[in-house]
Amino acid sequence: MERSDEKTTPSASTTSADLHSPTHDAAEAGHPLAGKPWMYRSRRIGPICIPAYASPPFQLGLVAIVCFLCPGMFNALAGLGGGGQFDATTANNANVALYSTFSVVGFFAGTFANRMGIKLTLSLGGIGYFIYIASFLSYNRNQNGGFPIFAGALLGVCAGLLWCAQGAIMMSYPPEASKGRYISWFWMIFNFGAVLGSLIPLGQNMHSDAGGVNDGTYIGFMVLTFCGAALAWFLVDARQVQRADGSHVVLMKHPTWQSELLGLLETLKTDSWVVLLFPMFLASNWFYTYQFNDVNLARFNVRTRALNGVLYWLSQILGAYVFGYALDISRVRRSVRAKAAWAVLFVITMAIWGGGYAWQRQYTRAETSAKDYVKMDWTGGGYVGPMFLYMFYGFYDAAWQTCVYWFMGALTNNGRKLANFAGFYKGIQSAGAAIMFRIDALGAPFMNEFASCWGLLAGSLLVALPLIMMKVRDTVPLEDDIKFSDETIEEVMPTLARDDQEGKVN
Repeated sequence: MERSDEKTTPSASTTSADLHSPTHDAAEAGHPLAGKPWMYRSRRIGPICIPAYASPPFQLGLVAIVCFLCPGMFNALAGLGGGGQFDATTANNANVALYSTFSVVGFFAGTFANRMGIKLTLSLGGIGYFIYIASFLSYNRNQNGGFPIFAGALLGVCAGLLWCAQGAIMMSYPPEASKGRYISWFWMIFNFGAVLGSLIPLGQNMHSDAGGVNDGTYIGFMVLTFCGAALAWFLVDARQVQRADGSHVVLMKHPTWQSELLGLLETLKTDSWVVLLFPMFLASNWFYTYQFNDVNLARFNVRTRALNGVLYWLSQILGAYVFGYALDISRVRRSVRAKAAWAVLFVITMAIWGGGYAWQRQYTRAETSAKDYVKMDWTGGGYVGPMFLYMFYGFYDAAWQTCVYWFMGALTNNGRKLANFAGFYKGIQSAGAAIMFRIDALGAPFMNEFASCWGLLAGSLLVALPLIMMKVRDTVPLEDDIKFSDETIEEVMPTLARDDQEGKVN
């Protein structure tokens, strides 16, 4: 690799391999690796090979376990409908507060994650989940609805940071050829947390047909979320992560908050096509309220709701596995895979939600709200049909989320842009969830809520089609990853070289 005497500007012949090679790092940092040597040694225990501590698989695994223990427990609780309570009003109000703050913080969370670092960002997120679940334990005792609403607003801030950091890691750490599998691995581990979380109320309420869960369920969730917040501190800095081929993550660090905010705007300017994915972002959490409150809570007793939750999240694991690996089929060009993924999503949207329409025609909000309404138990007749429908809903959710993340990851490998993409995703997603929880809290007819879910999902796929057809390429060259605009590229390259010398870009 050629350099000027001052070593400030890479030459025109600089390649991706040159800029991110271990040899280059050694020359700049004065030692062969960015971190301690033990971080880069894999270990074998019998037939099992454990990846190096500072490798993308190990680090993404740690992030997945953090999400397993924090958002996973939240999902298990939410999946019971109404936060595990007999009536969904308090949980709906808390979730409106949660997703309202989430939508604001999530939109700008890429900026904060870039400045605070992965460890602090993820750990703060975990503490938010702990406090949120604690508020429902308190509500079980004193019926103080203010605490869950406050905790929901706080969690919106914390979760916006956590999910932005998670999204940036999941999309930028893997090499291009493995992004689908990495997303799949994360989603399977993360959703296994919700499976475990659903088993807790199932075991504790096995012989109960009450409407709400007991205190032990909330205490169990609190212990696990606290462990997740603590585990985040075992991650390494992103600059120390090294892929198997010796390449490092493309990171762009800026010294001021102003430059980070300008970078957020620059991302929208240089990658304006991403707005075509915004309706898919909006749809991605819109249907949760309907599925958890208007299907699971409305029709089933507490132990059957817990069983449905286990099956729902197990189906998510299956969906993530199928779609994650299918999206990485190497013998098919990535642009072709993107189009095929869109087509499959459209078909299963019509099929699964068509079945949901047939189910929703059987009952109304007025019927299920009656005091003498007897909720369905798994031992009763007619349970098998809705059980499979609920499982398909879980499979569909994982398919949708996996594809959306993969589409974003296919647009760039730049960690800074991907952090902002993830922030856009979680912010808009959360705005949709806040709107839907409020609609449900106001008592909208179940069929109206169902129709909004189905229509938004199908419509957002049509809006995203031009981006899928024209902007998903077979590979993204490094030059595009570090290029913000034609006007500023000459300014960015010296900055990149300087940050590379300081260990900020790897």
